[in-house]
Amino acid sequence: MCSYIVDKVRLTGSAKGQAGWLDVDTANVYFDHPYHAMLDHALGIDFVNERDGAPERIAVELSAESAKQLALSILVALKRGAAEHGETV
Repeated sequence: MCSYIVDKVRLTGSAKGQAGWLDVDTANVYFDHPYHAMLDHALGIDFVNERDGAPERIAVELSAESAKQLALSILVALKRGAAEHGETV
């Protein structure tokens, strides 16, 4: 049974798709049955530009363990980068 639970996150950034770079302003984050990954459940993240009607999306499907490791790695990178530039995160 699919949960259809999606957490929407507002972003400022860009992503590279088939047509090249595009602005992204939203990430749709969910944990459900994947479309492509050979997993029972996956954490999915779709990066889109809702302001432009989301004509293209950049999608990832990760195992739960991979998603946890990625989240930790993101926090470490932000902390190290902030320390390097004298900023706080």
